[in-house]
Amino acid sequence: VCVCVCVCVCVCVCVCVCVCVYMRLNSQPYKIVNYYLCFFCTTVGTQMTCPDPGTPPGARRMFGAHAKVTYSCNNRILVGSKERMCMTNGQWTGREPTCYNKHADDTPAEVSHHFWVAIREKLASLQPDDTQNGRKIRISKNSTLNIYIAVEVSESIDEQYVTNTKQAVRLLIRKISSFSVNPNYDILFYSSVIHKAVDILDFEDRTIDMRTMVDAIEKVQIDQSTNGTDLTLVFCHFLEQMTHIKSKVGDKTFEKHHHVFIVFTDGGVNEGGDPAPTVAKIKNMVYLSDTPGQQDPSREEHLDIYVFGIGANINHEALMPLTVGRRGRHFFKMQDHNKLKEAFVQMIDESEETSLCGLHRSYVTYDKESSRRVNPWYAYVINEGVKKCFGSLVTSTFILTAAHCFRKQDRPEHVTVEISDGKNTVRRVKNLFVHEKFDPGARKEQGVLVFYDYDVALIQLEEHVVIADTVRPICIPCTTETRDALRLDKNSTCKQQEELLLGDDIVHLSFLTRASVNDDTVNEVLVKDVQAKLGDNRPECIKHALEAPNVNTDNVTIPVTENFLCTGGQYPTVDHKACTGDSGGAVFKDYDYRTVQVGVVSWGTKELCQSGGLVNSDASSRDFHINLFKVVPFLKRILGNDNQDDFSPLVFLN
Repeated sequence: VCVCVCVCVCVCVCVCVCVCVYMRLNSQPYKIVNYYLCFFCTTVGTQMTCPDPGTPPGARRMFGAHAKVTYSCNNRILVGSKERMCMTNGQWTGREPTCYNKHADDTPAEVSHHFWVAIREKLASLQPDDTQNGRKIRISKNSTLNIYIAVEVSESIDEQYVTNTKQAVRLLIRKISSFSVNPNYDILFYSSVIHKAVDILDFEDRTIDMRTMVDAIEKVQIDQSTNGTDLTLVFCHFLEQMTHIKSKVGDKTFEKHHHVFIVFTDGGVNEGGDPAPTVAKIKNMVYLSDTPGQQDPSREEHLDIYVFGIGANINHEALMPLTVGRRGRHFFKMQDHNKLKEAFVQMIDESEETSLCGLHRSYVTYDKESSRRVNPWYAYVINEGVKKCFGSLVTSTFILTAAHCFRKQDRPEHVTVEISDGKNTVRRVKNLFVHEKFDPGARKEQGVLVFYDYDVALIQLEEHVVIADTVRPICIPCTTETRDALRLDKNSTCKQQEELLLGDDIVHLSFLTRASVNDDTVNEVLVKDVQAKLGDNRPECIKHALEAPNVNTDNVTIPVTENFLCTGGQYPTVDHKACTGDSGGAVFKDYDYRTVQVGVVSWGTKELCQSGGLVNSDASSRDFHINLFKVVPFLKRILGNDNQDDFSPLVFLN
């Protein structure tokens, strides 16, 4: 059916024309009828023209007076604006609606993508000229971003829900902090009462760093014995915080503030009444008007409210109307808190962050590329066709490995590197750089048949690898990239990185091994866990070096210099043992979801395994790894060389 209708009224009154109206039967179950209407809304004279605001699949659109458009969904939940009005400036109020199946859950991948795309629009636009991090958030000089986060912790919620939701909040804070923007945060946990974790008013006189906020989230005292869920109380609290900020900074400054609300709930509302009127007050404060359609449309850019419904008993009708925002989705429904955690981990793993060192997926998916996503920096060093050692990607053109993986006569043409970036697997080598002080025979006369001090080497590839989620560089000590990964001050030093990563007497570290036939796994590599014995614990660890078959001395400092980290043994925990073939691999430490290489696997006192796999140390077996903090001058000389045009150098700290 096609109908053309022209309604003429006085000059400067909106004329709505409906064309191309047709009805069809959907192929979905129950033969739900969908109505599609093509239309335009214009004005007479010099007024602007509104574009078609769109009709989502499954929706029915109707016209009312004064150029309003209303929407409804057949047997579904409408997400977005139920009514939009054509304003005199040519824009539509509200945001484009979609029809939502209330029985369907969002997948972690969907939440990761849609939520981050939406919130990134709030943060700022990309800066393609930022070559160090690939992009930078740009907020106008006088703007302030306020982020309000509320997590439900009522009696019906188990402890694991709270733990996983806390982790999701930490991941979000970390994600935002990777950009050049410093929001103010108000973070709370709620039931029928509020438990404050981070107070936005504390940001008035000082900047609170991410580590302090994360600690506050972990330590907040929560009484889960309280009954009820009072979401109105939450929004009233946020409104009070906004009112205080407005009175403090003044009306003109407050107008430049942007506000993002994020609410996590396992159901809906059963105390405190309907929160919608309070949300309306928040909108009025931000929009500078209490009359819909009269506010400046640009004010809508200053407010977003996101709601995450987690679980099977979500009250869509109560929660969806609370969402606010012009761009992207603002309501998400997830099956459980484990899926929520996975979604936020995936958000951190986004491939567009590939230029940052040490990023990796922190969970295993049991597919053939899982090992690469969890440990995207590992490579195999092949000498004369034999996989002799592991290596680690430290830039797009350099592999770090052990010097003893090469013979003195080896040349670049003898060596290849296996690392798959989706285009190539085996890489040809342009240059080999072995530490100038590495000399295996240097202490033969002192009873050490093979001396492994300074056992490090760098391999320069002929062509750079393509950075992706399966191929990323690991962070190495004393670079500006690692400084940023560790959230250290811009004026921090190399020594501060060492104290942060290796400052305790016992430090948990890891390295990789190839999965053996005895390991029940589909993964190509496995992670070995060890405890580095430092400080007062080091002498007891290194003394077992005297039991190695190639050591004939009673002075342990001859085979083991200060350049080595010591792991192995069965105290305070049973460490994994390095196997033949593990040499050259990264000894690394995870810090706040970024990974920093602190050592290179070098040598051990016992050969308990030859073909990889997870093998435990015995009481006296020890492994020794080159401490990268001790060989920074070598790394800086090669990787930090800015007197060449072959590669982009790393920037090292003093």
